[in-house]
Amino acid sequence: MFLRNLLMNLPEVSGPTESKPSFKTKSKWTLITVFAFFILSMIPLFGLGSNALSQFEQLSIILGANFGSILSLGIGPIVTASIVLQLLTGSGILKLDLSTKEGKRFFQGLQKLLAIFFIIFEAIVYVFMGGLSPNGFNDVIYAGSPAYFPLQLILVFQLFMGGMLILFMDEVISKWGFGSGISLFIAAGVSQQIFIRAFSPLTTAGIWAFGSGLPPVGAFWVFLRSLMNAELIGAAKPFFAIIFTLVVFAVSVYAQAMKVEIPLSFGRVRGHGIRWPLRFLYTSNIPVILVAALIANVQLWSRLLQNRVAESGFLHWISVHIFGQFSGSMPTSGLVYWTHSPNLVESIITKSLTATMILQSLTYILFMIGGAVIFSIFWVQTAGMDAKSQAKQIMSSGLSIPGFRNDKRVLERLLKRYILPLTVMGGISVGLLAAMADLTGALSRGTGILLTVMIIYRLYEEIAQQHMMDMNPALRKMMQT
Repeated sequence: MFLRNLLMNLPEVSGPTESKPSFKTKSKWTLITVFAFFILSMIPLFGLGSNALSQFEQLSIILGANFGSILSLGIGPIVTASIVLQLLTGSGILKLDLSTKEGKRFFQGLQKLLAIFFIIFEAIVYVFMGGLSPNGFNDVIYAGSPAYFPLQLILVFQLFMGGMLILFMDEVISKWGFGSGISLFIAAGVSQQIFIRAFSPLTTAGIWAFGSGLPPVGAFWVFLRSLMNAELIGAAKPFFAIIFTLVVFAVSVYAQAMKVEIPLSFGRVRGHGIRWPLRFLYTSNIPVILVAALIANVQLWSRLLQNRVAESGFLHWISVHIFGQFSGSMPTSGLVYWTHSPNLVESIITKSLTATMILQSLTYILFMIGGAVIFSIFWVQTAGMDAKSQAKQIMSSGLSIPGFRNDKRVLERLLKRYILPLTVMGGISVGLLAAMADLTGALSRGTGILLTVMIIYRLYEEIAQQHMMDMNPALRKMMQT
């Protein structure tokens, strides 16, 4: 009873009083929230020391985070809480009736409580494990001194506040905007990264590149500068980075639009029916998120072990031979090495390609494809996307297959012919696309590009549907019934 009362009284963003906000209202709150996300991601953590923030680059893409800022946690706690609850409910360990309004509210409250727990937990892990450590103030306050602990608590508090802001901004988007905050924050972060890497005229030191003698960050400007200086190799690197980014975008959009449509008819209305779509990328971007998160976590724990474990003993052996070691920002051994993607195109251009790099690339491709297929099958079984669940949903909508007996078992057998092949082929496709984007040196990680394409495509469909309903009130009334 105490837990139920707590979940029902957690702070939340109030939803709209009308059934659905208008297109103008949704557009306004979506833009305001995304703008606030960009502003908050530029606010640095007070008291943060000089940490190796580049180690979190891959993790930041998946989490929509900007490490070193107040939004360093990103959507990580929300996603973790969602995955844990999906696994618990999908496996039957946690039994909730999500068909009732009270059951849905209990589930949402439990997810929010878990998200708050993971915000606190991840903030503590990042700070106290040395990932985001405080400034030592010229060794006056050093690690282990009595004054160092309050500095760590200040960082934890700032990360907690940033995590809570993300949690509430996600609610604003879900209730008042288009799509979900989680998806929009990922797409916004990746889009920002691609734009900066393509067109930024600044150097890595943050100064104006032209006239400074230093190369700019933007690949477009590097390409023009190399052409003017007749440096063909220097021009080829940014050229192919831009080209392969566009290729991955185009292939991702094409794959996202592919689908199998199963004709269904309304049992009580003769002559009327719909087509039930099964997308080629059946599990969408979930598998590649989970694989990339697994790789990012291996890299994170490898660095933490390398920094914290003594140079002898069993833990040191695990750190060196299992997780692997880093030399600067480059992995040199273990899992982190064989799950790292070398830039094959750049190696071919500079004539530095080796047999080890080819083997490393093949290992990376196989890991991405195999992991995506395994997670696809696992997600279908736990997220209610299997043939049995889909058949139940179709039957509850009063639909049936023309020419077949109106039986759930018949419908389930038919769906099995499509769902398992689509699950496997979709997993192979997203794994291969993500791996090829990484290996060809695209302007962002392959995972980030895939996520952005899929998120923007779904957002486009939702915006088009909302605009159509606003233009046709009769259609809006029909969709809401």
